[in-house]
Amino acid sequence: MEILKSLVTDLFQETPIEITKLPQSGSPRVYYRISFHDRQPVIGVYNSDVKENEAFFGFTESFKSNKIAVPEIYFIAPDRQYYIIEDLGDVTLFEFLKQDRTPDGLGEATIEWYKKVLEELPKIQLLNEQDIDFSLCYPRAAFDRQSMNWDLNYFKYYYLKLVHAPFDEQELEDDFNKLIQFLSEADAQYFMFRDFQSRNVMLHQDKPYFIDYQGGRRGPLQYDLASLLYDGKADIPESTREELYYYYIDQLARYIEVDKAEFETHYIGFVLIRIMQALGTYGYRGYYEKKSHFLQSIPYALRNIRYILRNKTLPISIPTLWNLLYFISKEENVPLSSEQSKHLTITIQSFSFKVGIPTSESSHGGGFVFDCRFLPNPGRVPEYREYNGTDYCVQEYFSQYDVVEQFKKSVEEIVVMAVDNYIEREFQQLMINFGCTGGQHRSVYFAEWLTKILQEKFPQIQINLNHIQFPKLSKRFVPKE
Repeated sequence: MEILKSLVTDLFQETPIEITKLPQSGSPRVYYRISFHDRQPVIGVYNSDVKENEAFFGFTESFKSNKIAVPEIYFIAPDRQYYIIEDLGDVTLFEFLKQDRTPDGLGEATIEWYKKVLEELPKIQLLNEQDIDFSLCYPRAAFDRQSMNWDLNYFKYYYLKLVHAPFDEQELEDDFNKLIQFLSEADAQYFMFRDFQSRNVMLHQDKPYFIDYQGGRRGPLQYDLASLLYDGKADIPESTREELYYYYIDQLARYIEVDKAEFETHYIGFVLIRIMQALGTYGYRGYYEKKSHFLQSIPYALRNIRYILRNKTLPISIPTLWNLLYFISKEENVPLSSEQSKHLTITIQSFSFKVGIPTSESSHGGGFVFDCRFLPNPGRVPEYREYNGTDYCVQEYFSQYDVVEQFKKSVEEIVVMAVDNYIEREFQQLMINFGCTGGQHRSVYFAEWLTKILQEKFPQIQINLNHIQFPKLSKRFVPKE
C-alpha cells in the first residue's frame, strides 16, 4: 500500500486521501481504490506475476488502438509488478443484472447491455497478428489440447474427487481425449478472452468496458460466447440465452461467413468444457482453499449441465463422462454449499477492558477475544483523542505500522477458518470481540475492518456490529443475497 501511495503521489503530484483494498476474487492480484481531493480516483494494482502483467499491458495497448473499451494504464512501475489504471467504478454487468432481475428473468435493460457486449465481442475475437502481439499470451499461447487437458483434469481432481463422485479413471480419461479431439477440430485462430463473464464487464459512461483479459490467447470463437451465456450465477433464462446466442451470430456474420450448423455443434462442447472448468475452480477455491462463497455458484453450474444433458447432443460417444455429468447434476448429489450459512449470525464487538469482556448469549458459547492493547495507540496522540476508529485520520495512523498488518493477517486466517467450520457444522452464532484500553480507537478500528472482510468473503451471512462504548456507531449487516 505504501508503495502505491508513493507512486501515485509522484505521478499526480497530490497525496491521496484514502486507499481502500477492493474485494479479492479468485486471482492473486490485489486491487486498491486510491482517492484524491482534486481528481478522480484511480486503481492501484499489485501482481508479482510479471509475465501475466506484460500480457495485460500489451493487450491493453492493442485494444485501445483498435477502439475496444478497456481501462487506461496511467503508470507502470519499473519492477512491472505495480501499476496504476483508470477507475471504471463499481457497476459490473453482474451487479446490474442482479438489481434489474424480474420474476420472469432478466430485465430489458440488462438484455440491452448484453447485446452491447455481444456487439463488441467479435471485434475483440477477430483481432489478428497485425492488431495484437500473440507472443504475450500467458501461461499458454493457445487454447489447445494441452489447455483443454489441464481444464478437464482440474475438474476431475478439484471437483469430482472432492465430492467423491464414482468413476473409472481410465474410461473417464478416454472420454476426455475424445472430447478434446472433437473440440480441436474447431477453427481456433481467433483471440480468446478466456474469462469472458459478467463480472469482467464494467458498465461505464454508457458503454461496456472489459477487464481481466490477461489470460487471453488464441482459441475458438465459441468459448467466450459459452463463458458469457453460461455464466453460472448470472442465471440467464434459456429463452433469453437463445435470443442472445442468435444475436451474437448475427453480429459475427457482419465480419465473417458463419457456418451456423458447424458453429453450434462445437459450441455445445465448449459450453460443457467451460462449465467443467468452472466447477474445478469452485471446488478448488471452495473445498480446498475453504473460501465458501465460491460454493454458492455450484448449484447454478449443475443446473446448466442438467439443461445441456436434457436438450443437447454431441456427435461423439462419451458415455462415461455423460453418465458422470448426469450423476453429479442430480439434485440429491449436489454438494452442500455456503447457503447453509444463512443460519449463521456473527456478532462483532468493540469494547473497553476497563468495562470488561462482553459475555456470549449464544446457546453453545464460544468465540474470540482479541486484545489490541499491545498495538500502537492513537489515543496517546493529542490530535487523535477526540476521534475514533471509524475516522479516516485514525485509519491512516494505523496504516503506518507493519505490526497492524501482521495482526490483521493473523486474525483473518483464524476467523475465516472458524466461520467455514461453523457453516459446515450449522452453528447459528459466533461472537468476535476486540478490546483495547478505552474502547474508542483500536478496538473500533479492528471491529470495522473485520466486518468488511467477512462481508466480502461471506456475503450471505448476517453480521451484527456493536461498538459498546460508542453505540451510535453500531450497525446490523443483513445478507446481501
